[in-house]
Amino acid sequence: MTFVKMTGPRSVRAGLVLALVCLVSASGWAQVAATKGQDTSGKGQTAPATADGQVTGDVDAPTYALPKTSTPEDRAREAWTILTEAIGDTKHAQVRTQGLAALGLLRAPRSSKMIADSMIDPDVDVRVAAVLAAGQTQDRNLTTNLRNLLDDAEPQVAFAAATTLWKMNDRSGEDVLLSVASGDRSTNPSVVHGTEHKINKDLHDPGKLAKLGAMQAGYMLLGPFGYGIAAFQFMRQSGGNYARAAAIEQIAQEKTEPIHKELLSDLEDKDQIVRAAATKGLMDYRDKPTSMAIYALFADPKYPVRLTAAAAYLRTTGTPGPPVAAVARASSAPRKH
Repeated sequence: MTFVKMTGPRSVRAGLVLALVCLVSASGWAQVAATKGQDTSGKGQTAPATADGQVTGDVDAPTYALPKTSTPEDRAREAWTILTEAIGDTKHAQVRTQGLAALGLLRAPRSSKMIADSMIDPDVDVRVAAVLAAGQTQDRNLTTNLRNLLDDAEPQVAFAAATTLWKMNDRSGEDVLLSVASGDRSTNPSVVHGTEHKINKDLHDPGKLAKLGAMQAGYMLLGPFGYGIAAFQFMRQSGGNYARAAAIEQIAQEKTEPIHKELLSDLEDKDQIVRAAATKGLMDYRDKPTSMAIYALFADPKYPVRLTAAAAYLRTTGTPGPPVAAVARASSAPRKH
């Protein structure tokens, strides 16, 4: 295999293309499986999905009654409580991963502390979710925590940490990426920036490398819904409408009143994936009606919706989020109709 050193904008673009290819492949695979209700391994049937996208193994959020009266300070405290309790749910790793997906929408000392603490969680899904949340925040204060995971015993954690650091322009995990790029050939990591991390042998196994790439695509496809490495199982089983969610993700970048109204309408959709995507799409609006519409979802029975709503409410009321690229800011400039 001919190897070209991965540096510069061209390699970044190539990486994005590869990621999109993985994303499309995973999406198509998920759509076929969801339509046919079959296990793609050919070994059996998947569990049924409900109209709301819930599948066997989903954890519903506990019943929550919104107070009749509350101040903005009360609602902010409620939001942080919802997120904190999810991250502290020791019985359900899935809930913790969903909480981390929501925390990735924020960039505040409190959320960064929860993400950093989750990087030492005993559950591998949670550690990977914490890595991805850190990457989403683009908070360079978390790079030291990410570097510590380059030696994680689980290959998917080390790989996620290396790719996340790379996207943050930190080359600490380049030896891990070189090892993956070399496939079943040996590579000497000590010549790369003087680093020498523990390279798990699974990072040289073609079959397991393919699985790691598929898992990464699964994470990317699920976006804010935080289903962790179990993403493939969820995608096989879920009736959630990812095509609509993807469309919402795109149109939400345009801050026009017709789109604003559409997003508000989608908050009441029967599909949890659509509700969560619409909630995320509204998080950069700063008007009270939008904040209160999102606040109503604190009582949503589905964790992806409730947790996204908690983070989105904080965003609508002034809590900072990840930095927005100049191109994205330009594309979201209000247009007159």
